[in-house]
Amino acid sequence: MIVFFGPAGSGKSLQGQKLADKFGWKWMSVGQMLRDRKDPELEKIMKTGGLVPDELVVKMMHDAMIEADKAGKGVILDGYPRDEWQANWIVENGDAQYVDGAIIFDVSHEELKKRLDLRGREDDNDEAIEQRWALFDRTIKAMSELLVSKGAKIAHIDGVGEIEEVSARIEKQLKKWGVID
Repeated sequence: MIVFFGPAGSGKSLQGQKLADKFGWKWMSVGQMLRDRKDPELEKIMKTGGLVPDELVVKMMHDAMIEADKAGKGVILDGYPRDEWQANWIVENGDAQYVDGAIIFDVSHEELKKRLDLRGREDDNDEAIEQRWALFDRTIKAMSELLVSKGAKIAHIDGVGEIEEVSARIEKQLKKWGVID
């Protein structure tokens, strides 16, 4: 499994779906899985930039990771773990064994804002965006260090450029790690 970390608008979902399609892997986005539930309470939390309770997220993702592992498919985890508590839970409950590496998408806030304005999703209002960016900035270092301590590899990828350029950077890193040929 490969984890894609990046703030809202970094392109991790686009790239995750693209890679999953190319290699026959499963793309698992926490945000999309939560939106697909069509739960008004969850939608209200996400619309304001808040986080869905960790317990619900880790249970949902734990079950999905086990299922994907049983199916023997490669997996892109998009936006999970989302905070330090979730990263600790992954380590303490054995899910870190499934993680081969994590890619962190580096994109400036100015570029992120442009992308989110174009995306136009309902939960991409200014307040929600700022909250999600602040959370990402506060937690990424601790989450990365925790996963590295359990043997996961971490790489920063420049997330700016044409879609194909960013995809090539990701694939180059995955080849370097031996995840793809």
